[in-house]
Amino acid sequence: MHDFIQRTIEDTIKQYLKIFPVVAVLGPRQCGKSTLVKRLCQNWGDSLFLDLQYDIDLSKLDQPSFFFESNADKIICLDEIQLVPQLFSVLRSVVDRNRQNGKFILLGSASRDLIQQTSESLAGRIGLVYLAPFTINELNQLEGFCLNTFWLRGGFPDSYLSDNDGFSEIWRTNFIKTFIERDIPQLGFQIPALQLKRLLVMCAHNQGQLINYSKLGESLGLTHPTIRRYIDLLEQTFILRTVLPYETNVKKRLVKSPKVFVRDSGLLHQLLSIPDFNSLLGNPVFGSSWEGVVVENIIVNKPDWNYYFYRTATGDEMDLILEKGNQRIAIECKASTAPKLTKGFYRALEVIKPQKTYVIIPAPVSYEIAPNVTVCGLSEFLNLTF
Repeated sequence: MHDFIQRTIEDTIKQYLKIFPVVAVLGPRQCGKSTLVKRLCQNWGDSLFLDLQYDIDLSKLDQPSFFFESNADKIICLDEIQLVPQLFSVLRSVVDRNRQNGKFILLGSASRDLIQQTSESLAGRIGLVYLAPFTINELNQLEGFCLNTFWLRGGFPDSYLSDNDGFSEIWRTNFIKTFIERDIPQLGFQIPALQLKRLLVMCAHNQGQLINYSKLGESLGLTHPTIRRYIDLLEQTFILRTVLPYETNVKKRLVKSPKVFVRDSGLLHQLLSIPDFNSLLGNPVFGSSWEGVVVENIIVNKPDWNYYFYRTATGDEMDLILEKGNQRIAIECKASTAPKLTKGFYRALEVIKPQKTYVIIPAPVSYEIAPNVTVCGLSEFLNLTF
C-alpha cells in the first residue's frame, strides 16, 4: 500500500546519535524498528546490520571486540539485542576505548532485562528511544486513511496495511500466538501459554477498568503476587499499559489500583474475537476501546507529560489527566459524535482544576461545548501545542 510511512520518532533518533555513542530503539516485535533503522542507515552511508536471531549474523560476533574494532569506521546496528545480553559489557569497553557518538544502534523487543542491562552497563553512554506501532498522526495524512480501519486493526504495520480485515485478523492471531509461545520464553520467562493467553483475554474484557489482582488470581488459580508479576511483564513488553490514579494527596497514588489497557486496539479486538467494525459497534467494549485508542496515542505522542486518571467512589471521573510542571490538562474520551457531559465530569473538574479540558471523539471537529471545555477529534488534539 505504501513504500514507507514517516515515523515521528525519526528526528529523536537522529538527535540522540549526535549525543550518545549508543542509541537503543526499543519497542514490541513487528512495530517497524528494523524497517526504520535500515532506511535511516541507507542515508548515512557505511553501516552494518546484524539480526541476532539468525545464526549467520550471530556467528560474526564470536569475537565481538575484534568485530567491533575491525568495523570502527561503520555504524553498527544490532537487532534483537536482548537475545545476547552479554554484549552490553563488551560494548561498554569498546565505547570507552574510543568514544565516538552515533556508532551503535541497538534494537530490542522491550523487556525488563534489556532496560536493566543497558542502564547498568551503558549508563551515560546510551540514549533510549521507544518506537510504538503506528499512531494516528503518522497515518492520517495518507491518501485513503480511514479512522475506523485504524481503530479496528490497530497500529502494527502488517496489521494496519493488510489488504482486508480478514488478512489483518490472521496476522494479529499469529502475532499473539508467537508472542506468548516464543517471545516470552526467549526472554527467559517460563509461563504456561494457556495461562498467559487467559490473562490477556481477561485484561481485554476489563479494558480501561481498575485492575482487581485478587479477582484475576482467583479466576486463573494464581496468587496475587504472581498476577502482579505477569502484568508487570506484559507492561514491560509493551502489550499492556497501566495508568495510575490521580489524587490531591500524592502519597496515596501508589496504594490505589491502576487502570489497565491493552495498548494496541487491534490486539484488543483480536483477544475479544471482534472481526470487523460493525461487530465493534455493537460490542460492550466499544466505549473503552475508543478510550484505549485515545489514551495510547496521547501518551506515546506526549512522552514528557505525566499521566493519570481520576475516579471517586461516587463515580466522579476523568479518563486522563496530563501534567507537566504547573500545567494540567483534563481529557474525557467519548465514542459518540454527540457527547453528553455528566455532573460527575464537572465535579471532577472542580477537584482537578485543569487549565484546559478536552472531550475527544471519533470525528474531525473542534468546538467549545462549555466554558473552557473543547470537543475535538484525536488528530486535532495531537496537533495542539501546550
